[in-house]
Amino acid sequence: MWAVIGGSGFEKFDSFKFIEELDRDTPFGQASTGLKKVEINGEQCLFLSRHGSQHELLPSEVNYRANIFVLKKYGAKAIITFSAVGSLRKKLKPGDMVVATQYIDRTKGIRKHTFCGEGVVGHMSLAKPVDHSMVKKLKELCHKRSWDCHFDKTYICMEGPNFSTVAESEMYREWGADIIGMTHYPEYGLAREAGLSYLPCCFVTDYDCWDQGRPHVTLEEVIEVMRNNNAKAFELLGDVLKTGDNLYKDATCSGEGLKMGLMTPWELVPKDKKPWLEILRG
Repeated sequence: MWAVIGGSGFEKFDSFKFIEELDRDTPFGQASTGLKKVEINGEQCLFLSRHGSQHELLPSEVNYRANIFVLKKYGAKAIITFSAVGSLRKKLKPGDMVVATQYIDRTKGIRKHTFCGEGVVGHMSLAKPVDHSMVKKLKELCHKRSWDCHFDKTYICMEGPNFSTVAESEMYREWGADIIGMTHYPEYGLAREAGLSYLPCCFVTDYDCWDQGRPHVTLEEVIEVMRNNNAKAFELLGDVLKTGDNLYKDATCSGEGLKMGLMTPWELVPKDKKPWLEILRG
């Protein structure tokens, strides 16, 4: 089953058919509000609003561990995310979709970023945080879209909630980043630990402040772009769900998480950790 995480501008999709509200409690605290099972064109999936159903959580306040855990608990095999991002490249225009396959972490260490610790030791490779077989199949679905789609880009994740200085924005461009956001770290790493394939679909709302030759974008303009991006995301999501498990069935992420990466011998894992570890390794 697919799980959908909706970021800024994607807290809801009006054409969802509601099936049931789901319990948000986890061993790591509560997941974001708005966790539910929904149906689109006869296909069921899990949906979670990353910032909460009323957008009440800052990027730093999101309980990423609880969000990933609860999706795994309810049967997710892969996650598709829809997020708003700023562009660091002229060719990535407002309204375009960008699929990141690499990440640079610029958060400040205040986010709980792993399920490991306190008697649980594991190491996962994040060399390829997004499975390329999934991206290749998504490209085929995006071939005839009415908007431009870009693939294999690098996302830099900043702490927020405020935006970059010009000096920082220019530095990120020199580092090779293409888009900037505030939420994918530690989300993609936790998804890997949980053995869930992660497919990030990022929609550009505006250019980051490096491009000083452009007039400063207004809030009203951003909101209009976000509204249009929401419609695009819903169209794409419907087509993704029609494929069933086709996009993720060949992905290798399920074998690259704590299922294989747990270093602590099972008999030495603290008893209170085993129930949730069994879910993550399942």
